[in-house]
Amino acid sequence: MDVIMEHNRHHNSTFDLLNHGEFGWDPANWLYTLQEWTFEWYGWLTVPLVPFWHFVGANDTGSIFALLWWSQFPDAGAGGKCDKAFYKKWLPLRLKHNAFVLSCWACIWLLGSYGLGRPLSEGWRFVCLVSCFIRIGFALGWIFLANFNHSHWWNEFLATDPDRTWPKLHSTMAFLLGGRHRWNEMLFHDVHHMCPGRIGAMSQRGRFHGWEKVHDACVEILSRGLWISDDSETIMEKHQKKRSLVIKSGSASK
Repeated sequence: MDVIMEHNRHHNSTFDLLNHGEFGWDPANWLYTLQEWTFEWYGWLTVPLVPFWHFVGANDTGSIFALLWWSQFPDAGAGGKCDKAFYKKWLPLRLKHNAFVLSCWACIWLLGSYGLGRPLSEGWRFVCLVSCFIRIGFALGWIFLANFNHSHWWNEFLATDPDRTWPKLHSTMAFLLGGRHRWNEMLFHDVHHMCPGRIGAMSQRGRFHGWEKVHDACVEILSRGLWISDDSETIMEKHQKKRSLVIKSGSASK
């Protein structure tokens, strides 16, 4: 439940991929801080720290991220009072969740001790090994899903229509992620942020309708513009307009 509420808060506060926390506090904002200024050369100096930040648990499935979220949600009531649902709903849910997680780690401890013919006191070695590889796996996943999709560099790159100019890159990444339907998640995260509730995940839509149909529909959405506003164009909107024009011109020349 907490993960769902946290992700909803992320979408409600950040509509534009390059304008984090535009409409309030975004719990995922600290994931982008180390790469926020990569449009300047000095912004790249902190980018190498991003994997380590994920490794210690700063992403949505990490422990310190959970502590951050628990300290901020549910929002305080009038006069800074504790929310009425905290003790009745959220605290019991969190205690149950942590008890389940603890039981899972206890099983891993037992597998690493008795399961390997070692004394019970030696189980911590297997726990550390499992924890390390879990952290690496989640770090890699969240770097792609969060940091790449919300980076200046990646969105500038997408605006050049890399599907046509870098076809081998697309084929390789689609293969590594398990198919083009999943690669669409990386190509159209901005469309997902436009209306996450109705559109949902691109990979899920691709399973039922085919990746190409979802891809073409997203291009059409980008060409029409994600938002109707009298405000001046943002950097992200300029990237989207350029990208749709380049893709459509490429399709027309085939």
